[in-house]
Amino acid sequence: MTTEADDCPVDWDAWQPEMLATLMFIRVGDQVLLIEKKRGIGAGKINGPGGKIDPGETPEECAIRETQEELHVTATGVRKHGELHFAMSDIPDILCHVFLADGYEGTPTETDEAVPRWTSVNELPFERMWEDDQFWLSQLLEGQSFRGRFAFEGEHIVWQQIDWSVDY
Repeated sequence: MTTEADDCPVDWDAWQPEMLATLMFIRVGDQVLLIEKKRGIGAGKINGPGGKIDPGETPEECAIRETQEELHVTATGVRKHGELHFAMSDIPDILCHVFLADGYEGTPTETDEAVPRWTSVNELPFERMWEDDQFWLSQLLEGQSFRGRFAFEGEHIVWQQIDWSVDY
């Protein structure tokens, strides 16, 4: 994996995502609410709830809706903290808006899409997550804002760049 601009396989200035999506991470104390994804992109992996943005929907509206659909909870204290730009080799390129919430209403419930999974912020299961998560998720959970660009070959990163303290 490289982070040298000259070695980047993607022209980020011309890059256009094929899919707009969201991720939501609900942190309460030292716990974060994750999901084990049951279907779709990333099935079998652990992640935050999220999904594709519908026409006319804002990224924040999508993140809240997807969390409701996948876990039957409504995130509260929601704030955008990041963007992930994914240049993928075998699935559509994705621009993902990343949100952090400090609470929720309802009871996390298993659905056809996801199994809820409370996890200590100090024991994140990176071995079951997307490879890029290890480079930004812990910082997100501490409230850090960021913009990440990742080029993937299959499920492995071949290039990455993360800018911190980005304003949203």
